[in-house]
Amino acid sequence: MDQIVINIFFGFFTSLLITYLVIPKIIQFAESRRLYDNPGERASHEKRIPVFGGIGIFSGIAFALLFWGIGIKDNENIQFVLSALIIIFFVGIIDDLLSLSPTRKMIGQLVAILIIVYLADFEITNMHGVWGVFELPSWISLIFTIFTVVVITNAYNLIDGIDGLAAGIGIIASVAFGFFTFMAAHYEMTILSFSLTGTLLAYLKYNFHPAKIFMGDTGSLVVGFTLAVLAIDLIKTGIISEEISYVNKGPLMAISILAVPLFDSLRVFILRLVRGKSPLYADRNHIHHALLDLGFSHKQTAIIIYIASIVMILISLLLLDININYAITILALIAYLAMSIPFIILRRRNKNNA
Repeated sequence: MDQIVINIFFGFFTSLLITYLVIPKIIQFAESRRLYDNPGERASHEKRIPVFGGIGIFSGIAFALLFWGIGIKDNENIQFVLSALIIIFFVGIIDDLLSLSPTRKMIGQLVAILIIVYLADFEITNMHGVWGVFELPSWISLIFTIFTVVVITNAYNLIDGIDGLAAGIGIIASVAFGFFTFMAAHYEMTILSFSLTGTLLAYLKYNFHPAKIFMGDTGSLVVGFTLAVLAIDLIKTGIISEEISYVNKGPLMAISILAVPLFDSLRVFILRLVRGKSPLYADRNHIHHALLDLGFSHKQTAIIIYIASIVMILISLLLLDININYAITILALIAYLAMSIPFIILRRRNKNNA
């Protein structure tokens, strides 16, 4: 146990230190080569910002796993997770540099998903009673796992809309996943969780408003994919330790930990479909856009959403003892109502000013 704790600590510290040292060099390089994200109609920034923070994020995670994750006792899967992350990293960096088509990005994600499914055994084989479903046939299990990873990865990408928001949400989620994986003695996943925490903390130093760098698709895909892997592990395992056993509540906790990106993306997609637009149509209907339009600053908006994310996790802990379908329904209603409040206030303000 002592060695495991040491590995977890140094995994966190290694990722934090490497990302903290690498990001300034990336900023200097991007500025010298004029590799910027230019302000546009939907952009919340007013000046050109380098977009390759994902390189620093991936570097922190990769070195932490190489030094402290691979080779620990009872660890068989982390090398395959790292292999999948390498593929995701190259998909992201090529997209940031050359702009990949959605089809090619999806192919890259599918290859990475198949690696974690067939080589690392990260597959959702049981729904634990959600919608009355338990064991899944193998082909449905594969399809649902692919769907879950794609949804989480891209929902995280969509929440990356203002300074510091995606990094902060990622930190909260990775700490929560780290706590539950440590309880369940899934120590390789604990190292992955806190390596992600360390790298995002270092990145946030340069991304909190006013941002000096953005993570780009490289970062959002790497972080989103990592969170998806951790979510699948929690769904499979549940909330367990020597003292407690909620083996069927993994889906509830995974949803609550990722509630902000998941429910915000779902609400936006439904709204776009109702209006007859493509779900991939870009607009300003995300929760962070609404808070900015209400007059909150970047810092205030990010902190409000941080708090909302933490509250969702705490609410789900209070729901552990009730039926999982009731618990998820209650959580979904609370999340939807909470995210609707800024838009209701905006509509009333606009109506009064009309």
